Amino acid sequence: MWRNSVHGWGLPSILLHWLSAALVVALFVLGWWMTGLGYYDHWYQLAPWWHKSLGLTLLGLTLVRMVWRLIQPTPEAHGVAWERVMAHAGHCLLYVLLLTVMVSGYLISTAEGQGISVFGVFELPALISDLPSQATLAGEVHWYAAWALIVLAVGHTLAALKHHIFDRRDTLRRMWWPGGPRRQ
Repeated sequence: MWRNSVHGWGLPSILLHWLSAALVVALFVLGWWMTGLGYYDHWYQLAPWWHKSLGLTLLGLTLVRMVWRLIQPTPEAHGVAWERVMAHAGHCLLYVLLLTVMVSGYLISTAEGQGISVFGVFELPALISDLPSQATLAGEVHWYAAWALIVLAVGHTLAALKHHIFDRRDTLRRMWWPGGPRRQ
């Protein structure tokens, strides 16, 4: 139930997956919404605070998830060879885009040398700041990488649904039930 096996994902992997997915969607929606706020809007200061805190939470979860994935077996991939290669490449690209979005967000937030408050509990220091055009360049990377991440996440979702509905594979069920789906 806790550990991954060749047959299915363990509970930590499943929880990290779905929590990460929910945070990615929430951060994208919040980020898109807050870019349209006016200076005198009540949420003008509050929305970025939530966005940064949730983003750093996602960064922490992503790092835990990557370590967990390195020390745990990965369930056997289904499909023909090209599907397995595409799935592996897609998962790797998801991690690259996640890290790109989060690091660029950090660089935007710390460009002026100020740390980032995480839910008012602690502050992540500004380790890199005052680079030429840091906020502008990081902002461009953040915007395009976030869109690429959402597009890839939608593709990931559609592929899982295709495997579940059309191919009748247990790929999606394995991400719902620890240890793999129960056989009847």
